[in-house]
Amino acid sequence: MAFIGRLREKLGAWVAVFVFVAIGLFILGDLFSSNSMLFNQNDVGEIGGHTISLEEFQQAVKEREASYILNFNRQPGEREMITLRQQAWEMLILKYAIQPQYEKVGLQVTDDEVVDMITGKNVDEAIRQSFINQQTGEFDRAALGNYINQIKSMPVGSEPRVRWEIFERELRPARERIKYENLLIKSAYVTTAQAELEYHLQNDVAEVKYLFVPYYSVSDTSVTVSDSELRSYYNKNKERYRAEHTRDLKYVVFPIIPSSTDTLEVKEEITRMAAELKTAENDSIYAVNNSDNRDAYNRYTKANLPEFIKPSDLTEKNVIGPFIDGSTYKVVKVSKIGKDTTYQARASHILIRWEDSSDASKKAAREKARKILSEIKAGADFATKAREHGSDGTATQGGDLGWFGKGAMVKPFEKAVFSATKPGVLNDVVETEFGYHIINVTEPKDNTYYMLAVIEREITAGDATINEILRKAELFAADLSGVKAFEERAAKEGLQVQEAKGIGVADRRVGNLGEARNIVTWLFREASEGKVSDAFDLTDQYVVAVMTGEIEKGYKPFDLVKEEIRPIVVKEKKGKMIEEKLRSLSGTLDEIAKAYGKDASVYNSSSLKLNSNSLPFVGFEPVIIGKAFSLNNEQRSTPVAGENGVAIVEMIAKTVAPAIGDYSLYRNQLEQTAGRTNTFNIVEAIKDAAGVEDKRYKFY
Repeated sequence: MAFIGRLREKLGAWVAVFVFVAIGLFILGDLFSSNSMLFNQNDVGEIGGHTISLEEFQQAVKEREASYILNFNRQPGEREMITLRQQAWEMLILKYAIQPQYEKVGLQVTDDEVVDMITGKNVDEAIRQSFINQQTGEFDRAALGNYINQIKSMPVGSEPRVRWEIFERELRPARERIKYENLLIKSAYVTTAQAELEYHLQNDVAEVKYLFVPYYSVSDTSVTVSDSELRSYYNKNKERYRAEHTRDLKYVVFPIIPSSTDTLEVKEEITRMAAELKTAENDSIYAVNNSDNRDAYNRYTKANLPEFIKPSDLTEKNVIGPFIDGSTYKVVKVSKIGKDTTYQARASHILIRWEDSSDASKKAAREKARKILSEIKAGADFATKAREHGSDGTATQGGDLGWFGKGAMVKPFEKAVFSATKPGVLNDVVETEFGYHIINVTEPKDNTYYMLAVIEREITAGDATINEILRKAELFAADLSGVKAFEERAAKEGLQVQEAKGIGVADRRVGNLGEARNIVTWLFREASEGKVSDAFDLTDQYVVAVMTGEIEKGYKPFDLVKEEIRPIVVKEKKGKMIEEKLRSLSGTLDEIAKAYGKDASVYNSSSLKLNSNSLPFVGFEPVIIGKAFSLNNEQRSTPVAGENGVAIVEMIAKTVAPAIGDYSLYRNQLEQTAGRTNTFNIVEAIKDAAGVEDKRYKFY
């Protein structure tokens, strides 16, 4: 009010009136806006006709959070909270959509069953695992009893007691869910006829010859498709285009890239550190305190030295750098060089195996190995010979075995390598239980270790750079409206426009951006078609987006899927053209193929099965395979349109598996599959019938 008073004194009463009117319009505008709580009730969705309030959802989340703390003995982080919120939503679906189905079938879990799950014969697995005696490895019932007594002695409302009570409450619905799913599994019934059919699907074999003409043999330009044909296909196959509520957007990215000034600042800083590291009294403390990397002070051998260290650098107290390695500046000090008690060596080999353990076979292998060794000594490349003759997994790497210590190789091989005093190919082959080895010692045994202090400084964008990039993003978005204007401005500024379609209300990822929940919530809370967003901060980049379209829950509009349908209808028309031409030809399949032209091919298959769905040399073709098995021996089909082209099939010989007395194996297979799919499909059907509407995007 003091502010309003000063305005009245300085500018007159009319300014105060103007301010009051402006404030009033702002408040009214907020109240009557599409996002106002006045018109958008404080709810996060609807399940089975029940409105889920924000308070109810938050309570469900708190219960999941308490259960998490009980199980892991720590507070969940933001990543875990995402999962817990989803679990809370699923629990509410269980409560309002699935649990009513339990009542319809008379399913219940009694109080006695709950007690049995806690302290009885059938203790819940979560409880059992939480009270394992570490010495015996067995479930400790006494420890569980002591814990429950402790919980009961705690004040009502205390955190441990509340967490335990929540856990107890969740036992009942969990057991109800198991019982219900068991009922669904038991509802799966497979007849003997179905089991017999499955037996034949797996075991009947056909030898066929078939002519195949791929669709791509007909040019797209030779096929004309009308809108009425596209719409006719859409009307006949409308269920294929059922959709959930989704929205589309386009976006441009402003990556946060360090400037030359940022790079120079990091270089100057690490140059100063290099000088200080050179004279540091304690290299490890200095490196750990000043480096961005965790392994700032470590022990290395030749086997694991970083690639940026050269052999000529390995002098005690030598400081290397600063130098750029990827996105970091590094400086390294060889703090200490010492000798270990264990040795390592590096070698390559060519293994020549014998065919059997006979003396003659071993002699032949030895002679072959020595012949290859002679060629290498005469100048042949070892790695090339290894790829040509090696008989183990190292052949593709030129025989390289890498670094290894004592005990890693069989004794004769190890002795030969560790006895070498200089690099090079050994004079003779070495026999082991695996065969004869031609060995090239690339690094003789060595027990030197190096203590390296490695200081890294990430080259990151400074505040000035980040602010400048944000300013560019904000300028791009300023006074911008409409998809066309968005694209034109992006083209003018040399920005690539990217697109993300079919974004759902619960999605967290957008296109190539990865985690971008803030963009999704904007898209469903505030966006409308053509509306341009402010600049979103995605840690390593800023993003400006524009909403480009929306699909309401139901069926995708014809105009939206028209171009998606076009290639399908084109393929159908190509199929009819190919079929018509094939019907006009006669003779053997080879003669028809020759008359048709170079695009027709004839193939044979002697082991075609009905359950394979894949036609050799052609690909996924269930319709053509089904047609083949409908033929009798020496019968030919008419042209059949499939997934990839049109075929004419000749049945040479069909071997039908003989009848067996017991089809229980195949019945069990089908029942297990049906049990798994029934449970999922029925639960999904219940959810669908409950009309679940998820509005959590308004808050999360």
